[in-house]
Amino acid sequence: MKLIPINTQKRVNTQDSLGHGMDAVIMLVLFMLAGFGLDRLFGTTPLFMIVMVVVGAVGLFLKFKYRYEARMDELDEQRRAHTTETAAAQVAPADQEAAG
Repeated sequence: MKLIPINTQKRVNTQDSLGHGMDAVIMLVLFMLAGFGLDRLFGTTPLFMIVMVVVGAVGLFLKFKYRYEARMDELDEQRRAHTTETAAAQVAPADQEAAG
């Protein structure tokens, strides 16, 4: 007895965006706390906290940028491989018709 249909479609990973967001928040909070600790240690105004948050934000931007570029390169390679396979499959029957 089959109650639930089996979905064979490829699922999209929705946790990826959530993971990026949590990564960004956690890293910025850690950098802010490190800056706060340095400010308390040296008795300065929130100079180190501001600097550390900016450094963390720039680092996160670069991390996300490189991760995005790597993912786009991977998808581009998959697209090219699929296009090549499709073109080869279309050429093969045409060659058989010409020979026959």
